[in-house]
Amino acid sequence: MSKTLRLILGDQLNSNHSWYNNVNDSVTYVMMEIRSETDYAKHHIQKVIGIFSAMRYFKYDLIGNNHKVIYIYLNDNNNLNTFEKNIKNLISLHNFTHFEYQLPDEYRVDLDLKNLCKTISISNAVVDSEHFFTTRNELGDFFEGKKMYLMESFYRAMRKKHNVMMDGNKPLTGQWNYDGENREKLPKNHKLILPIVFNNDVSLIYEEIIKATIETIGTVDANNFVWPINRLQSLELLDFFAEHCLQLFGSYQDAMTPNEWSLYHSRISFSMNVKMISPQEVIERCIEEWRKRPNEIEFNQLEGFVRQIIGWREYMRGIYWSKMPEFASMNFFNNQEKLPDWFWTGKTKMNCMKDAINQSLQFAYAHHIQRLMITGNFALLAGIHPDEIDAWYLGIYIDAFEWVEITNTRGMSQFADGGIVGTKPYVSSASYIDKMSHYCGSCFYKKALKTGEKSCPFNSLYWNFYDRNEAKLSKNPRIGMMYNVWRKMKPEDKTAMLEQADYYLKNINEL
Repeated sequence: MSKTLRLILGDQLNSNHSWYNNVNDSVTYVMMEIRSETDYAKHHIQKVIGIFSAMRYFKYDLIGNNHKVIYIYLNDNNNLNTFEKNIKNLISLHNFTHFEYQLPDEYRVDLDLKNLCKTISISNAVVDSEHFFTTRNELGDFFEGKKMYLMESFYRAMRKKHNVMMDGNKPLTGQWNYDGENREKLPKNHKLILPIVFNNDVSLIYEEIIKATIETIGTVDANNFVWPINRLQSLELLDFFAEHCLQLFGSYQDAMTPNEWSLYHSRISFSMNVKMISPQEVIERCIEEWRKRPNEIEFNQLEGFVRQIIGWREYMRGIYWSKMPEFASMNFFNNQEKLPDWFWTGKTKMNCMKDAINQSLQFAYAHHIQRLMITGNFALLAGIHPDEIDAWYLGIYIDAFEWVEITNTRGMSQFADGGIVGTKPYVSSASYIDKMSHYCGSCFYKKALKTGEKSCPFNSLYWNFYDRNEAKLSKNPRIGMMYNVWRKMKPEDKTAMLEQADYYLKNINEL
């Protein structure tokens, strides 16, 4: 008699997958909490809890729908703590004759499972995860022969292919992209909406993680876990965003203000990245809300959000599968420095860094501009090795899985890919941070000072970055103007700036 074992990974919690359309007594699903997944990076405690909690809810749903499930818990005596060992053990114990899995999103897991299939004596097959708008190879095929992969052209092609906000072959409203309208600073005294949070009791899982002595970062209130851990809560979070936040999302998506961690962001990336909800239903829900309230939700708010989902998210996944594994070792600037100690504690005198890091430690979350233009910006200016940045971002954020993390950090944030993802390095001095945030006014450092005891480190490090990398960047048409400004500075001013940057870099742990 044929007996099939199907593996479900912790980020494959898609209840609408065709696997589950029929109940079959000859099919058993296996899910496992294993050390090879908790230990390949030092993860935020909330990330480990969130994934395990969501996995356990998914298990209950499968059993409730009469599917056969083997669930291997973290501290089970029979847990061999790798996919390969557990799968081989189950095949032996239960006499399975066939093994199946869904395409993993991470290169290392993909490699592990391919190698596993080469070493088992039973037949095996792999199926799509049925989550993304694109296949793994679609972006690579789209840009075949091109040196630069321009996201905008891919985004427009996705809109056309999937008929998203289209009027025939043209975009609704006649305009593809409203990014220029989506860069507003929060007005002073602006009253933000209170974010929806969940009060999940995850204390049991927390205790199991502590018992297993898994090394984690960050903090958690295990009696009031704020993240969604099942599909129902994920849909509730999506509804809240569509009904209460979408109308101001676009305008303030780049804004930053102290002690406000959510703003008008959806915070559904964790739910999507473990597949409790799909990008298609996310987009459809928001378009539906816009159609219901066109006078309240301007089109630029909707377009800015949809572009993140069908454009940026799919684009980054496509980059990942077209450029791995080489992408993981790219270091265009040959940066070699280590992360400052305060990246792990938030204990710095720079308000913007302190707020972004402490928020990340407390909530396992920061929005894209905090990641790109605060922590990422500083790391690039300071010459931190991309491996250090990857490990930090992959560990600290609840939504960070390598396929989306490494392309954003090593590509977009650190320009370590030399321009595959971005057309220029995303660096700034204090002026941009002040323009988009309320951090600078009460900071120990002074945003207007370029040198001296209280000069903002971003200022001198900014010009030091351009000076240090002139040979590699001076011919880039998007930043030629900065080199013109640099060359026109008085020699003594340039020297003072570089000396200030050198002092800060040598004393980086004291900033």
